[in-house]
Amino acid sequence: MAYKVNNEVRVAISGKSGCGNTTVSTILSELLGVKLINFTFRQLAAEKGITLADVIEQAKTDDSFDVTVDTRQVELALKESCVLGSRLAIWMLKEADLKVYLYASDQTRAERILNREGGDLEKIKEFTAMRDSEDSRRYKKLYNIDNNDYSFADMVIDTSKYKPEEIASLIADELVKRDLISKAD
Repeated sequence: MAYKVNNEVRVAISGKSGCGNTTVSTILSELLGVKLINFTFRQLAAEKGITLADVIEQAKTDDSFDVTVDTRQVELALKESCVLGSRLAIWMLKEADLKVYLYASDQTRAERILNREGGDLEKIKEFTAMRDSEDSRRYKKLYNIDNNDYSFADMVIDTSKYKPEEIASLIADELVKRDLISKAD
């Protein structure tokens, strides 16, 4: 199915690591033919030539990592139609036309990370729990955001129940309902 964006449209998609945020955001941006914005700690680590674990560790005491990522994402998103996929997209992009939160259980998330990156499932669970805890602490401190409260999102989707393409279609259907996009002929 192809879609046409009626005017400018901004979709914000958030979820914790392993929820399928990057995958769904990528598929949706391709489906809509709009820019994908997904600048994360992972990209920042690559830019700085350090590991993701190093960025997470340094971000515990240096707020500039979060502020850099969050500010850059919003600035990019305000320039044009886009899908913004990030941990804080639904909180930070106030101008989003649709805010989607992707949910998955801790077990599902760990298994997906294992499939993506390899390793040991128990170590991944421990690392992911530590990362979630650090993320929540920093978001509360920096922005007074509780990233476990996503009740205001327009859509909450349990990603364990659908394939990424199905999730992108569900989001596109909602955008059609809101008259933000239309099905192309």
